[in-house]
Amino acid sequence: MIKRTLGKTGMEVSLLSLGTGGARQLGQTVGHSICDQKNLVKAALDIGINMFDTATHYGDSESILGECLSGTPRDSFLLCTKWPARDELNNTIDDPTELIKSIEKSLRRLQTDYVDIMLFHGIMPHEYDLIVEALYPTMEKMKSEGKIRSIGFSSRFSEDPAQKGIELGLLKHPALWDVVMLKYGILNQSAAAKILPFAQDNNIGVIDMAAVRVKLPDPILLEQLIAKWKSSGLIDPDSLPIHDPFGWLVEGNVKSVIEAGYKFAAEPTTVSTVLTGTASIEHLTANVECLEEPYLPQHHTDRLKTTLSHIIQYA
Repeated sequence: MIKRTLGKTGMEVSLLSLGTGGARQLGQTVGHSICDQKNLVKAALDIGINMFDTATHYGDSESILGECLSGTPRDSFLLCTKWPARDELNNTIDDPTELIKSIEKSLRRLQTDYVDIMLFHGIMPHEYDLIVEALYPTMEKMKSEGKIRSIGFSSRFSEDPAQKGIELGLLKHPALWDVVMLKYGILNQSAAAKILPFAQDNNIGVIDMAAVRVKLPDPILLEQLIAKWKSSGLIDPDSLPIHDPFGWLVEGNVKSVIEAGYKFAAEPTTVSTVLTGTASIEHLTANVECLEEPYLPQHHTDRLKTTLSHIIQYA
């Protein structure tokens, strides 16, 4: 498994990491038993994955992950968790005690004394300044106490597809942030314009989330999306085939559109690690294998960028 450095943290992270959110949530949504979940996590470790991503509201993912990793040497893996600074009414939380309580609960659920990466989950541009002013000092204090090793934040891509929250944070306070989590992939390339170069210039670690999710792996949804983009004038009608619009990517060592998606996402060296949310050991193994060569043929990459890089939509 290829490893990359997670920016200024200096942590060496596997190019593919296992996420516990999304549609599968470590198998919670498909009926996996704790035995199944332990087997999945063990398989991930055995094939070289050393980072696991979770969050306070991914069902019971934190507790399950803590149980699955119990007994595994703590210095052999990295934990990333996230806390949304919002209450049940979607109002921004500015009370530091809420952050402290959440981190303490996460540590208990994860059965650990510290988390390696602690993120504010899904910061929107309008709440960025309040979160930094009211909550960042507490995050920094918990870092000084050894309860977290690095500080960052993620985008809320569904509501902020341009990821202006990430862009704002990196432009205003690059020194504050060790890590950002964002979405970059075939259908969502906008981060390449400003965010990835700025992260590289400031040595900020980048975790790529949901690079291959929902539409890209679903042939019907993908065809519908491309047809919609053509009809709305976002892309030229002749730029991609009507049926199997990305089938031309499947050649040589690229065995599927899904594999192409992971390779494209991992190609920028600024991307430290790409998350996969599968609950299948078979799929997990295939995703790891495809990143042994984390790039597409250059002419395919060029075509994807020429055709799609200007589109800023939730896809």
